[in-house]
Amino acid sequence: MKPGQNDNHPAKDSRITVEPIKAVKDIKSIKKILASKPRDLCLFILGINTSLRASDLVSIKVSMVKSLEPGDELVLKEKKTGKPRRITMNKAVVDAIQGLLTPAPYKDDDYLFKSQRGDVLTVPSVSRLVKGWCRAINLKGNYASHTLRKTWGYHQRTAFNVDIPTLMSCFNHSTQRQTLEYLCVQPSEIKSVYMNEL
Repeated sequence: MKPGQNDNHPAKDSRITVEPIKAVKDIKSIKKILASKPRDLCLFILGINTSLRASDLVSIKVSMVKSLEPGDELVLKEKKTGKPRRITMNKAVVDAIQGLLTPAPYKDDDYLFKSQRGDVLTVPSVSRLVKGWCRAINLKGNYASHTLRKTWGYHQRTAFNVDIPTLMSCFNHSTQRQTLEYLCVQPSEIKSVYMNEL
């Protein structure tokens, strides 16, 4: 490796696949270590309970979420596509948001997820946080900001049996194959097909 070269940067024409957190026990362990960090806990819970990209998570302002109740929708414009998105908030997300906003003095135009300096949290910062959380529980693999969104989709598919066309729509993907590859479930699902006996 050359001096100054980033060893995490993929070689030309190659890809680094970021993984979802597949085990529920690992999700619980991360929630436990974040229990005393309301911002990080809220970011984690919001990330694994929605299909939002990290760039959209960090763009959320307090005024967009402070009055939401379970079943209400968060409406925002996706950074990547410029398309409007409607995300229904579940109880875990609403509780995490309220847990973050209640003790801290937030204004309506503040970003929900602020850095230590009070600036908006960046996507590379989210990646560093996710890597740190996974390291803290000795989780082996490649994890970054996309892990949150992938974790949501992985569990929707494997635990709740949500069909691929629905997930494709939630992710704003153009093909079902893209969604299967994104979720890291395709190899195991294909293998299980061959185990069906006639």
